Amino acid sequence: MALRAAGVDCGTNSIRLLIADVSNGKLRDVHRETRIVRLGQGVDATGQFAPEAIERTRVALADYAELMKTHGVQRVRMVATSAARDVGNRDEFFAMTGEVLGGVLPGAVAEVITGVEEAALSFRGAVGELDSARGPFVVVDLGGGSTEIVLGSDEVVASYSADIGCVRLTERCLHDDPPTPAQVQAARQFVRDRLGPALQAVPVEQARTWVGLAGTMTTLSALAHNMTAYDPAAIHLSWVSGADLAAVCERLIGMTRAQRAALSPMHEGRADVIGGGAIVVQELARELRARAGIDELTVSEHDILDGIVLSVTSP
Repeated sequence: MALRAAGVDCGTNSIRLLIADVSNGKLRDVHRETRIVRLGQGVDATGQFAPEAIERTRVALADYAELMKTHGVQRVRMVATSAARDVGNRDEFFAMTGEVLGGVLPGAVAEVITGVEEAALSFRGAVGELDSARGPFVVVDLGGGSTEIVLGSDEVVASYSADIGCVRLTERCLHDDPPTPAQVQAARQFVRDRLGPALQAVPVEQARTWVGLAGTMTTLSALAHNMTAYDPAAIHLSWVSGADLAAVCERLIGMTRAQRAALSPMHEGRADVIGGGAIVVQELARELRARAGIDELTVSEHDILDGIVLSVTSP
C-alpha cells in the first residue's frame, strides 16, 4: 500500500513542496509547487535572515501545510539548505517552521542538512529515471546560495558543495542593471575560484552525462527550446546543446531585469538573479567540455525534492 508523504525544500531563493504517494521506492506525484520567497535576501552581507524574508517563507509554508492536511499526508520532511547554514538568527526561523508544521504532524520541524547530504538527496532524485548506461553522471544542483556537484552511477562517488549560487553571485558582484562588463568578469572570477576546489574533489573527468537541476537550469532549457510558457513535462529530461546553452546564457547576462521578466517561461521571482545563474552554468560548461568532453546538458525536473520524499520512507 502506498504511503502519502510530503517533502519541503527551503533554499536561498525558493521554497518547494512535493506531495507524493510512495510505493516500492517509486513516486507518484499528487501535488508539486514552487514559490520564490528569497529567504537568503541579504544573508551574504549581513549573516542574518531578514524579518521580511522569514515572513514571506512563513506565509508560503502555511499554505503548504494546508495542502498537506487537505491531501492527507502521513509523513513530512522539511530541509533547509545553504541559507540556513550561514545565518546567526536561524533559531527564529526554526521556531517558525515548528509552529507551522506542528499543525500538520506534531513534532515536525525543518532541519538543516549538510552540503554532502544535499548532494546525495539531489543525486537520488535526479538519476532515478535515467538509463544507467549513460552514467557515470555529474549532477549539478544550482541553487540560490550554493551549487552541489555530484558524481556517480547508481551511488554517489564524490560530491562537493560550492558557495556559488544565483542569489549569492548577484548580490556580491552584479550590482548594475544590466551588469557592467567589469562586474560580469568579477563574477566569472568568483565562480572560477570556487569551482577550483570542487573540481579537485569531484573527478568529473569520469562523467559521461551532465544533468542539471533547479530553476536556473530548467528555465535555460525552456528558453533554449523557445517555449512560450513554462512546461514541466516538456522540460523534464530535455537536453540542450553546448552551443544553444552558451547563446541563451550570454543573452540573459546582457539583459536588463525587465527584459528577462518579459520572457514567457521566466518565473517573476527569478528574473533578477538568473543572470548570475547563467554565469555559473557557462563556467561549468567550459570545465566539463575541457575535462570530460561533455557538450550537452540534460535537464531534470526531479531533484532534491524527490530525494527528500524518498528519504522519508526508505534508508
